[in-house]
Amino acid sequence: MKIKSLHHLYQLFQRIFLLLLCLNVCPKISYSQWLQWGGPNRNFKVDSEGLKTDWTEKKPKQLWKRQLGEGYSAICADQDNLYTMFRRGSEDVVIALSAKTGKTIWEYAYTSLPWGEFNQQYGPGPHSTPLIVGEYIYSIGFRTELTCLDKNNGQKIWSHNLWDEYGAKPGDRGYASSPIAYKELLIVLAGGKGHGVMAFNLKNGQLVWKAQDFINSYSSPIIINVDGQDQLIAFVEKKVAALDPNTGGLFWQHGHNTQYQIHASTPIWGKDNILFISSAYDAGSRALHLSLQDGKTVVEELWYSKKLRVQHGSAVRADETIYASSGHGPAFLTAISVKTGEVTNQQRGFGKANLIMAGTQMIVLDEAGKLAIVKANPNSFDVLAESEVLTSRAWTVPTLAGGKIYLRDMKEILALDIGVNTKIER
Repeated sequence: MKIKSLHHLYQLFQRIFLLLLCLNVCPKISYSQWLQWGGPNRNFKVDSEGLKTDWTEKKPKQLWKRQLGEGYSAICADQDNLYTMFRRGSEDVVIALSAKTGKTIWEYAYTSLPWGEFNQQYGPGPHSTPLIVGEYIYSIGFRTELTCLDKNNGQKIWSHNLWDEYGAKPGDRGYASSPIAYKELLIVLAGGKGHGVMAFNLKNGQLVWKAQDFINSYSSPIIINVDGQDQLIAFVEKKVAALDPNTGGLFWQHGHNTQYQIHASTPIWGKDNILFISSAYDAGSRALHLSLQDGKTVVEELWYSKKLRVQHGSAVRADETIYASSGHGPAFLTAISVKTGEVTNQQRGFGKANLIMAGTQMIVLDEAGKLAIVKANPNSFDVLAESEVLTSRAWTVPTLAGGKIYLRDMKEILALDIGVNTKIER
């Protein structure tokens, strides 16, 4: 018995050693990666230290800048390479660039016409952000052209035109939702009767399931976990809903209307089981508390307020506060309690903006191209550094990876060194 006990103890120590070794040398996400819409955890946050605020001559250090083209796709960062999409004439283009120099590594272009069905007041897109999983990159174009490419050389692996093949409904301003991966599935909001949400095999593009009659409304889905149960959150026309990501079955739905049925911001999930959603167009914000009881989700609306209305920018959560740019005319940088809906601070000084959170510092990029680092807390916004870095409409959320920030507007893409020691927020 004694020998057997010693053997079990030895096995236990061996397992602990292997676990600690894996935690130290096998991180799931590299500091130089921003592989999808919203970053490492799809919430526009990294836990960071050391953002430089002593910008010389009132500008951060520029590493490179180059012409790109129209579109609002965000930039994915994968070690030494960047990936995004832009418009060139009648084509949507997926592009890989060197993160060090900005030079083109490869391009994959395809014709994306006609446009007659779409309102191009703010440009012909593309609007969606690619997704990187392993050796592959997945993109969706202005007309719902879904493509899987080899990220190393841009060679097509498989593709679907969701509109032509399935009757997808991209919205009158073109498709904007960014895809998400779950297990072996690529999940997209397609829109339309019986195929509001669709899931494809990541490797071969085979349709695995399609479900619901949702009408797409520009927002990108997220995956949350409610008391042990994974749920796919879809912010679609007239409501927010949760599906089983394995099958597309409906768990629950909750109404949320806007003047034009446009929901373009991404929901935010917290560890306290609070889901935050927000829209402009005379809508506002809601906080829903979710819990699982007897296998069913109980949805409790904690509050509803029109004092915060996020049009299409990225909101972020830090502790018990949501930070966002409110409004689609004159905009206010706003702090609101996620538990009560009380607005604790509003401040002018920026146009409509996208936000990302780096530790306790907030990066703000407004639509005029002004970049700032802000010390944010519920009661004040202290601007630590700011500079005009872009010159045309800047509606694309910044990407922060490996101490570098990557930005784009309707004409250019650039890289800045802001000197951050990045850790991934879990």
